[in-house]
Amino acid sequence: MQQNMAQINPFLLKNLSLILVLILVLQQTLEADLKTQVFLSPKFVLEPGLVSNKYYYQIDFPRGHIALKSFNAEIVDETGKSIPLHETYIHHWILLRYHAPKNTPDVRKNHTTINNSGLCDTSLPQYFGLGAETRRTATDIPDPYGIEVGDPTRIPDGYEEGWVLNVHAIDTRGAVDRMGCAECRCDLYNVTADEDGEALPSGYNGGIRCCRDETRCKVRQGFVGEKRRLYMRYTVKYVDWDSTAIVPVKVYILDVTDVWTIGDQSRGIRARHDCVVEYDIESCGGEGLDKNGCIHSKSLRVSLPSGGDVIYAVGHQHAGATATVLYGQGERVICASYPIYGKGDEAGNEAGYIVGMSTCYPSPAGPVKISAGETLTLVSNYSSVESHAGVMGLFYLLLAESLSPSSNSLQSAKADKITTMPNFVWQILLLGVALTAIVTVVLKGRSGRGKEGYEAVV
Repeated sequence: MQQNMAQINPFLLKNLSLILVLILVLQQTLEADLKTQVFLSPKFVLEPGLVSNKYYYQIDFPRGHIALKSFNAEIVDETGKSIPLHETYIHHWILLRYHAPKNTPDVRKNHTTINNSGLCDTSLPQYFGLGAETRRTATDIPDPYGIEVGDPTRIPDGYEEGWVLNVHAIDTRGAVDRMGCAECRCDLYNVTADEDGEALPSGYNGGIRCCRDETRCKVRQGFVGEKRRLYMRYTVKYVDWDSTAIVPVKVYILDVTDVWTIGDQSRGIRARHDCVVEYDIESCGGEGLDKNGCIHSKSLRVSLPSGGDVIYAVGHQHAGATATVLYGQGERVICASYPIYGKGDEAGNEAGYIVGMSTCYPSPAGPVKISAGETLTLVSNYSSVESHAGVMGLFYLLLAESLSPSSNSLQSAKADKITTMPNFVWQILLLGVALTAIVTVVLKGRSGRGKEGYEAVV
């Protein structure tokens, strides 16, 4: 055995050196293909209690026919310093896509929004979107997948594609109730009518209709804080589109408040998805209990118009949440997404706030599959030890056309630890295959089999 190993080692070392060189070249090529650009939104100004909820059209964004690989964002000041949630709360940011006539004088009034794949009829059309959890929630799309945008064959003649960034931020410095301001409780904003002057519905205790743009949340008497010039700093990663190397994904957003009307063509009933987006949670009255002492659970049963492989999944919830889970038929878990709560003061670790959500990616066994028409169940759980207003239970899904045999497992990990499967993992796997092939060839050659001393490896 030692003699055989001595004979094999020089051969292995020679070929291993060649393989390592090839891997380094491959890695450099892949890294060169991935492009990263960092931008700043237009400036917005906040002072204690003030709300900014603006839509920024024609933002800086990569152009051309590309595949989006990730989109990350956070609020910073003029020096680039990250602003913590207990000073400026990020209610949400969303990224929208549109087509507009070239050289139109007012894109805001003259454009067509290009929605994601669903499901909501009149809301949640974004391609990316997060809230307070933005700094520690992975948005990376693993290879070989990507969100295809900028396809010139799908842009009407005389039109161009553009992007809108909506940033909803609340300055809670000096607030009498920071969490109440973050939940947009109407009494703290002294709001009784919506932006059109219509009275708010009876029982509407809080939500985005009470913390609209330029409203103010109540601050402590005598508190003085300076005005701040802030920006949303966003990082876009992408690759140039290549239909031979990239598999496109569809973006779906499920909403636990969706009122689903099942279509019936024989009766002339059209399928509808009326998404309310927000809902309230009443306290269970469990004073003195920990946050898991009382759990409020809300669920939705729904199906997708088309199936596919689940490439990425993550929930979106507000403070007070304990988990959100998407089930397939037979109660199989498609993805469980858990909130991560901060434990300190610094940006990205603010105590009491959700600073991240765990994400789900395909496991080594392959991606989970969802069948067209399969009944899905979305469950959103919150602690109800205290009441909550204007909470959400959304679930983002990226689905691709199935490329592999059926699998029922996703890799789920905490948001502060999850990453997409790095390119070097695949390279190591290829190295293992190559080494196995080499050893097989050498052993067969040394054993004297084959006309020329080697056998073909199939």
